[in-house]
Amino acid sequence: MFRRSIYKTPAQLRSMVEPGLITAAALDAVRPLIRAGVTTLELDAAANRTILARGAESNFQLVRGYHHTICVSVNEQVVHGIPGERVLRPGDIVSVDCGAQFQGWNGDSAITVVVPDPERAELVAQREELSRVTEGSMWAGIAAMASVESIDEIGAAIQEYIEAQGPSAVSGEPYGILREYVGHGIGRKMHEAPSVFNYRTPDRGADVRPGLVLAIEPMVTAGGEATYIEDDDWTVTTVDGTDGSHWEHSVARHDGGIWVLTAPDGGKAGLAPFGVEPREIGK
Repeated sequence: MFRRSIYKTPAQLRSMVEPGLITAAALDAVRPLIRAGVTTLELDAAANRTILARGAESNFQLVRGYHHTICVSVNEQVVHGIPGERVLRPGDIVSVDCGAQFQGWNGDSAITVVVPDPERAELVAQREELSRVTEGSMWAGIAAMASVESIDEIGAAIQEYIEAQGPSAVSGEPYGILREYVGHGIGRKMHEAPSVFNYRTPDRGADVRPGLVLAIEPMVTAGGEATYIEDDDWTVTTVDGTDGSHWEHSVARHDGGIWVLTAPDGGKAGLAPFGVEPREIGK
C-alpha cells in the first residue's frame, strides 16, 4: 500500500502558506466578536464567511459528522465544542479552533480569549493567566521545533514551560495538560501523522527535519487533566469543572528554519522571547 511521506517538498510547503493565512484571517474575524451577548453560532458564521470569501472551504466541515466551521469551547469545555445558541457572558474564557482547505492543502489554528468582566476581576485574571500559560507553552514548542532533532523534544519543551509557570491559582497544583488529545501533522489532510504530544514521552518520535509540518496545540486546564465527552459526542470537558484553554499554530520546518503558516508574521512576535527568528520558505 502506498504511504505518503510525512515530509513535504519546498514546493508543497509553499502551497501551505495560503491556507494558513486564510485560517489566520478567519480567526482574526472571530476575535473581535468574542464578547458578551454574542452567540457561538455567530462566531461560526463570521469564520465561514471569511473562508469562503478567500476561495477556500472549511476543513472542519469535511470531518465526518461535523457541520460547522469552528469549534468553540467555553469555560470548563477545553476543545471540540459545537457552535450553537449559547450566548457568551462576561468573564467567559472562550477557545476557538478553526481550519481552512485551499487547493488541496490545509491550515489549522486556535486561540483563546477571555470576555471582560469588571465585576469579577479576579476570575478574569485567573482565566487570562491560564490562556497566557497555554499560549506561551505553544510558542515554547514552536521555538523548539527550530532546532530539535525529534518530536519528543517539542513535547518536553511544552511541558517544561508549563511547569516553570508555577501552580494554578485555582487548584494550587501544576496546570493540567490533556493527555488524550494531542497535536498532529498537517498537509493534504488536516490530521496527518505524526502525533505531537504536549508532554514528555519515552518515545523520541519522528525526526524533525526540513519538510515536516506540524500543528502544535497544547490543551491546558486550571485543574486536573481528566476529561469526558459530553452527550453531543464532541465537546471535551474537564471532570473537575475547572477551565480549559487551547492554542494552536501550523508550523513548517524548512531548509532555512521554521515558518508559522497560520501567523501573518510567520511567528516573529511569538518567537521573539525565545530568541528564534522565523524564516520565509524559500524557492
